[in-house]
Amino acid sequence: MKKIFTVISLGLILLLAACGSNGKSEKNVVKVGTSTAEAQTWNLVKDLAKEEGIELEIVKIDDYVQPNLALDSGEIDINAFQTVVYFDNFKAERKLDLSAIGTTNIWPMGIYSKEINDLNELKDGDQVIIPKDPTNLGRALLLMEKAELITLKKGFSGAGGVENIEENPKNLKITTVDSGQTARGLDDATLAIINSDKAIAAGLNPTNDPVFREDASNKAYVNIIAAQTKRKDDETLNKIVEIFHSDKVKEFIEEEFKGAAVPVREPISFLDDYKQN
Repeated sequence: MKKIFTVISLGLILLLAACGSNGKSEKNVVKVGTSTAEAQTWNLVKDLAKEEGIELEIVKIDDYVQPNLALDSGEIDINAFQTVVYFDNFKAERKLDLSAIGTTNIWPMGIYSKEINDLNELKDGDQVIIPKDPTNLGRALLLMEKAELITLKKGFSGAGGVENIEENPKNLKITTVDSGQTARGLDDATLAIINSDKAIAAGLNPTNDPVFREDASNKAYVNIIAAQTKRKDDETLNKIVEIFHSDKVKEFIEEEFKGAAVPVREPISFLDDYKQN
């Protein structure tokens, strides 16, 4: 009987230990969904978080839809891949209860070409590939206007598509494709407007390769860290934001991306007025 009792006791101890271990693991592991381009930065954040007793698991998701759906369903705890304007439009359209909890970087969009080195070399009727998702489409059109390729209707703020073009003096043929396909468009079109992360994934240098480049001043295109709204005040998640804003991470981004990504270390409230920016 004593032997049986000892075996049962040992089994209970092991069971309790296992439960305690699993409970601790589940509590301290944070899954972050991010793009391949941003994973390098998150690997550093992962190392720094470990020093704070937080274990990060990096989940690479290279499209603009799944990371928010995975966040909403609880498959991941936070994501970091998107601009605030895209995030706000996406969650409103899909009726997702998500919140931005931190700023990360701004990734300037660029106009790329394999055929020309200067926009003055464009010919009448040349083709331009731009991303078709609503946020990046509007952003690309604004970039084309800034490059003096087109003129947009008065008051255009980025919402809407090519119907907002007022003047197209070179009769450019503007073709919209999935953002992940814009870099491939360089093989067929004279110009392609490509997001920085997609350019990096395609082996392009977003600082040196564009023939024209967006500046880093527009708040609407600051990237953010998002979480479920019910967890926006979670101490662990906000600690991760704090780590992302550390000097070590800022210096890494500046050195690693050399201007392709510009660190933004403002509080999330900094973006409250981005629609007026």
